[in-house]
Amino acid sequence: MIELIMKNHVLLLPNLRLPQARKSTRTSQQLLADKVKQMKLKSFSQLGECLSQFIPAKFLQPTDSGALSRRRFFCKENTFWAFFLQVLDADGGCKEVVRKFQATVAMKSKPLPSSSTSAYCRARNKLDESCLESVLKHVSGLLQSSHDADQLNGRRVIVVDGTGVSMPDTEDNQQAWPKQNFQKPGLGFPQASICACFNLRNGALLSYELGNKKSHELPMLRKQWGTFEVGDIFLGDKGFCSYFDQHHLKERGVDSVITLARRKPIAEAQAIKALGKDDLLIQWPKPKKNKASSYTVEDWEKLPEHLPLRQIKVTVNQVGFRVRSFHIITTLLDPAIYPASEIAELYFQRWDVELFFRDIKTTMGMDILRCKTPAMVRKEILMHLIV
Repeated sequence: MIELIMKNHVLLLPNLRLPQARKSTRTSQQLLADKVKQMKLKSFSQLGECLSQFIPAKFLQPTDSGALSRRRFFCKENTFWAFFLQVLDADGGCKEVVRKFQATVAMKSKPLPSSSTSAYCRARNKLDESCLESVLKHVSGLLQSSHDADQLNGRRVIVVDGTGVSMPDTEDNQQAWPKQNFQKPGLGFPQASICACFNLRNGALLSYELGNKKSHELPMLRKQWGTFEVGDIFLGDKGFCSYFDQHHLKERGVDSVITLARRKPIAEAQAIKALGKDDLLIQWPKPKKNKASSYTVEDWEKLPEHLPLRQIKVTVNQVGFRVRSFHIITTLLDPAIYPASEIAELYFQRWDVELFFRDIKTTMGMDILRCKTPAMVRKEILMHLIV
């Protein structure tokens, strides 16, 4: 009898519990990869239906005349969604896109198009770059309108950073994105720089600027000042530590939280006031104008003689960091509304921007582009950002 019970039931003895089968928590990158896998299974028409709330069909309507105005296999709408699927696909080849298009046509019992990729490539070349920019602007507008009230005292935080992507080594690409001076002839690949603004809370891309590896991130950021709204907080690393930019963002009603760079920390004896331990109210003197300055003499003359700032020294006790301490410079001057500990915690979240870029570059495969002309490289980047 006992043997029969043991075969059909679990015998619980005192102080013994059944092991609970728990699933490990999936990372955001794994969740994104799952969504990509699901989207890849959909046809062109299904993609348009699923994503119509984000990309309305009006953006993909054929024009009255010119390129992609006629209703063909690779019309404007089909070409857009084919390009969309190509970015999602790990293979990323044009042949795979054409094969999927043939499968879609076969399900409708229509004559199959040629398996050659030339028709698709020509249609993709005709896809207007301004159309993709309009789609990205529309999607970014949807994300910008959804502010998060739980970031820092109800204020939206925009984190900015730069990254690089490589592309095929063609003569046209070399002219648009020249190699670094230290690279020997015949070595390396053309590389483009991207400076982008993200919503810190949800990782949404708000805007971006494209340049070459010789482009500094600050001028690229200035082209995106329109992304910021009154009340926003700009979060950046030491590459964005600039008297000029902090002053102009403050004039726009935007506060800054960045790492101190190029200037020595102000000692407590030279500070205006000590707001707390390692928390000082300071003044920066106007920098001298030199040839390396990325703004004009007229802009420099308009700068104020001093800029009131707050300097916070952050001591790092966590294992794994390369530094033991660093200084934060911010225009958030009120320690009662913005305690130093909250600002330090906000800056530690700046690392999330590296994960945002990883989602686009690694998971979506934008780190190594495939197109061989500057025009198509720009379209390929735009499509990655849309996806």
